[in-house]
Amino acid sequence: MGGSLPKAMVSPSMMCCDYADLRKEVRALEALGVDYLHIDVMDGRFVPNLALGSDFVGALRKLTDIPMDIHMMVDGPEDKVALFKPRKGDIVVIHLESTAHAHRALQIIAGYGADPGVAINPSTAVDGLRHLLDDLRLVLIMTVNPGFAGQRVIPATLPKIAEARRMIDGKGSGIRLEVDGNVSFENARLMRSEGADTFVAGSSSIFDRSMPIGEAHARLIEAIS
Repeated sequence: MGGSLPKAMVSPSMMCCDYADLRKEVRALEALGVDYLHIDVMDGRFVPNLALGSDFVGALRKLTDIPMDIHMMVDGPEDKVALFKPRKGDIVVIHLESTAHAHRALQIIAGYGADPGVAINPSTAVDGLRHLLDDLRLVLIMTVNPGFAGQRVIPATLPKIAEARRMIDGKGSGIRLEVDGNVSFENARLMRSEGADTFVAGSSSIFDRSMPIGEAHARLIEAIS
């Protein structure tokens, strides 16, 4: 499957960066040429954690032109998209489980010129995305339950990547297929073989503090190339 996949992209998880030295972290990511900055937005309701919000995104926009990959782990995302002022080139991802009005949320995102995406939790069937494909530019398969960094991958999620790839390819569209959750060097290679093309990189790869960030990035690129 790997030979026909779109070019792999990397989206570092900013939840795992050093907030005390954000400018330095961003400059390092710019030097590496990463494709996106992944922003985990958590409301303490849809997931049991509070994390990055609109002020953090605003601060990042003052530091860099790298597009944002805004992952909205929030209830009622259609009411909160405007807070993040999405731009052309950004991705904004809602969770299928978070709203009864997925099409409305996706249309709001598209109205800003950003790319709409939908994420599904480990226990959610891929088939639930079928009627949204016309409105999507990205599908995100969660390989852990959302809310916290540092979790182990749930093995049952790996076949879901391949299932989503078949659905996307059957549509004949340019929808990207992202994975998020324990994207280690070893797991990234497996996820790529299942059909993933965009990788949220956190504490188990690009922000593995046991090695320089450049070395970690190079190892990740090797795993997904």
